[in-house]
Amino acid sequence: MPSSFRPLVWPTAAAVPVLAVLIALGAWQVERLAWKNALVAAVEDRTARPPAILPPPAVWRALDQDGFDFTPLIVTGRFLHDREAHVFAVLTSPRGPFGGQGYRIVTPLVLADGTTVLVNRGFVPLDRKDPATRKDGQIDGNLTISGLARRSEPSGSFTPADDRVRNVWFTRDVGKLAEAAGLPPDRVFPFTLDALASATPSGGLPQGGETIVAFTNNHLQYAVTWFGLALTLVGVYGVFAWKRLSGRA
Repeated sequence: MPSSFRPLVWPTAAAVPVLAVLIALGAWQVERLAWKNALVAAVEDRTARPPAILPPPAVWRALDQDGFDFTPLIVTGRFLHDREAHVFAVLTSPRGPFGGQGYRIVTPLVLADGTTVLVNRGFVPLDRKDPATRKDGQIDGNLTISGLARRSEPSGSFTPADDRVRNVWFTRDVGKLAEAAGLPPDRVFPFTLDALASATPSGGLPQGGETIVAFTNNHLQYAVTWFGLALTLVGVYGVFAWKRLSGRA
């Protein structure tokens, strides 16, 4: 190897793997962008369909969590109001008159065959957590509810611990909510059902129709960032090599 190129051996050995990693990360974000765009298109198509009847219990466990999420459904049953759960939520852009901090009221709906669907009936403000403050919403008898199936929400590293004593939850986890309500897990639909605005009772609470159908999609910005860093590295390395080879270092 000519002596003039020897000063570039170690810088090149360090720069090439870094460049490969940056390009790989950019390519991965491009793939994620295509996946996210396809997901958004699929969900938009799915939510535009008319409500379907609930699948039979025999296929519940085989339902694809991503593929069935946001599917419009229609169910008929009676609410177990004494087993409702309160899932903390913040509505920053409410569609109805109520917003801010409050709770999503998730109530078991018992169907004719004895199975149960956990229905997210909608939002109530903090001071309306007690069902006694919204008696118009404690509807008895059979009801037909239309809504969107939603997959369980996993807890994150920063998710507060659920308060079972106060019946305050921080994720819509079907398994946990069904257990707390004393429901047999094999008889509970593995998705919650977000009620549409049409299910809002005459008293206005719980306020249905507050499902947010949106996805964070920053993959294009991430791809541009990684590819931009790769180009920057190439430029810096080029200037460095030129100076070394011209004896200007």
